[in-house]
Amino acid sequence: MPDTGPTSAAQEPDVGAAAAISVADVLAAQARLCRYLTPTPLHYAERFGVWLKLENLQRTGSYKVRGALNALLSGLERGDDRPVICASAGNHAQGVAWSAYRLGVQAITVMPHGAPATKIAGVAHWGATVRQHGASYDEAFAFARELAEQNGYRFLSAFDDPDVIAGQGTIGIELAAHAPDVVIVPIGGGGLASGVALALKSQGVRVVGAQVEGVDSMARAVKGDLREIAPVATLADGVKVKVPGFLTRRLCAALLDDVVIVREAELRETLVRLALEEHVIAEGAGALALAAGKRVAGKRKCAIVSGGNIDATVLAALLSEVRPRPPRKPRQRSSEQLRSLRNTATAASSMPAASLPPAAASKPVTAIAVEESSW
Repeated sequence: MPDTGPTSAAQEPDVGAAAAISVADVLAAQARLCRYLTPTPLHYAERFGVWLKLENLQRTGSYKVRGALNALLSGLERGDDRPVICASAGNHAQGVAWSAYRLGVQAITVMPHGAPATKIAGVAHWGATVRQHGASYDEAFAFARELAEQNGYRFLSAFDDPDVIAGQGTIGIELAAHAPDVVIVPIGGGGLASGVALALKSQGVRVVGAQVEGVDSMARAVKGDLREIAPVATLADGVKVKVPGFLTRRLCAALLDDVVIVREAELRETLVRLALEEHVIAEGAGALALAAGKRVAGKRKCAIVSGGNIDATVLAALLSEVRPRPPRKPRQRSSEQLRSLRNTATAASSMPAASLPPAAASKPVTAIAVEESSW
């Protein structure tokens, strides 16, 4: 498959191959990755009324390692052992660096100036070469493509690559066992949203994307607006993409049920609440799906916490500056409702796991009696 990336609509390549990416590719990716990566846990954030898929606890602190590892493994299966180069604000670079270290492949990462120090250190830790260039992801991307062409490296897109999309989709395979009715996914270039939607749409699960106001290129692109608009400054540096992928744009347009736009203030407050109330450390993009959760209806909502690689100084500043509003008090239960909940919990706890339906057998019984969203 040809590498793709930021370019004008007039130069858009043939991307008919988007239709060739299927659930089968996601299942094949899961078979490859299970030797290297264990499933990340689910956590119920009761004050938010949302289940959290904790990809901040993933290897390298982000879901990005899934796509990078699947792409490198797929390349080796095809006999492609060239050095790999990528452009990234940080998390994709760390995923590539860790995967290359595990597989014995040479890796070069191009990161923009101003990329979080913790992410740069994470890339260097795994032995990848770090080149810093430009002030944005798009400038780093152009430089990485130039180096790839000059030196014969394999360029690996952070999102617009079939193998990367399939690898990210393994999150959806893991979530399917827990029977959510809606999954909320942060969107930058669209690789995660595309993969998760591929994995879950056939299961009848609604998939909703989340973007930040002023950093909403995918929301505009799926509506036909392909203009390049410089993203505004945002805490969610991991989704700050000027032009979404061409493969991912088509997949998102076909598969997503909606895209929710979150204000920057909402994102900052959600990140602080997540740390203080749920004891979960997330980066800006990692808290984005949860910030969108209060605008998404669902009885069993799940938000993907996509990463936790936040600079300590940024987190300290947020904790000292942001004063989140106290959550609403839980609704009062009537005596009849309480008796019904106790009876349901007692019956479920006495039922053998083998007799429970798959979704119920895979989740804690205490989840039966939790409150609806207190937002």
